[in-house]
Amino acid sequence: MTSSDSKEIFKARVRDWAEKLDVPVRSVTVRPLKSKWASYATTGRLTFDSQLPDLAETLQDSVIVHELLHFRIRNHGRLWKSLMRSYLGDYQRDEEKLRDIAAKMGRLGKC
Repeated sequence: MTSSDSKEIFKARVRDWAEKLDVPVRSVTVRPLKSKWASYATTGRLTFDSQLPDLAETLQDSVIVHELLHFRIRNHGRLWKSLMRSYLGDYQRDEEKLRDIAAKMGRLGKC
């Protein structure tokens, strides 16, 4: 599978999650990011790090859902955490794995 194939599969995964969470996404971009796995804009634009499509699907889902929930809840408070758990279960384990991977890459690894 080529890099562009994995990016397109990943983008489809983002759109599937957006539909499940009823979040209107205008665009999905996959490109190198320096210090985080992803970012969102209230205009409906999502940007993901280009290495994310190569990680395990559970880790991808953790970042995707994390960002999509921010369209509705801007902070990491109780409601946001509760929704993360309801969609992903033990999402904190995956976030720890993402931090470990980012550290090995010499990055901050924030969402």
